[in-house]
Amino acid sequence: MPDFLAKRIGRLVCACIAMATALPANASNFEFLPAPEITLNRVYRVDKTTGEVGACQFGLKDDSKVGVTLCYGAGEGAGPQPPGAYSLVNTRHEKEGGVFRVNTRDGSMSICYVIEDKVVCTPAAR
Repeated sequence: MPDFLAKRIGRLVCACIAMATALPANASNFEFLPAPEITLNRVYRVDKTTGEVGACQFGLKDDSKVGVTLCYGAGEGAGPQPPGAYSLVNTRHEKEGGVFRVNTRDGSMSICYVIEDKVVCTPAAR
C-alpha cells in the first residue's frame, strides 16, 4: 500500500473515531425526575434544550397480570419553550404531584403537573 494512501486511511479512521466518541455527549437530551408525592408512581421528563415536558406512570389492566405504561403528552404550557438549558426540580412536599421546570440560563421557573391526560405548566416567572 502506498504511503500516502495509508496516511489518508489513518486520518479517516481517526476522524470516524472522533465522531463516534462525540455522539454520546449529544445523546442525553432528556432529564427524568419522579414526582415528590410518595403514593404516586409518576416520572416526569424534560427536553433539556426545548423545555418540553411529559410524564409517564404505571397502570394496571383489569384482564392481565402485566401492567401498562401510561404516558401524558405536553398540554398547555408544557410544549417547547424558547431555547434554553432546562431541568426539573421537585419539592420536598410529600403530597405534591407536580415538579418545577427551571431554565438555568435565565432563572425562570414554572410548575408542571398532570391534568386529565396531559402535562400542563404554569407560565414561566422569575
